Amino acid sequence: MRNAVKPAQPAQRYDTPLFRPGRCVATLGLDNLICQGTINPHELLQRHICGDPGELANTKLVMLARDLEAARGQRLSAFLVNSEYVWVLTSADWSVTKLMLPSEWSAEARAT
Repeated sequence: MRNAVKPAQPAQRYDTPLFRPGRCVATLGLDNLICQGTINPHELLQRHICGDPGELANTKLVMLARDLEAARGQRLSAFLVNSEYVWVLTSADWSVTKLMLPSEWSAEARAT
């Protein structure tokens, strides 16, 4: 009798856009990193709109992301790029998506 071995689950694919991001903006700190060429905002935005939460599952941010989605309908992804986290946050009405550094999280950013 052979042992039944379940095939490995395929990795989650994030290649189909789930929503339109609206107007895309970057905070000053993130814009500096973009200008230095250390961050590709297009790649992060594409991953975000395709439902990739990034490293949320590996951080304390998972609770923040759940709270934002439940209370405000906002969608948050967090990506680790060159040892720097980048947050991508889409407003509840999908009119704007902000790319920012966690240190730039403020009352203004939360109001989006």
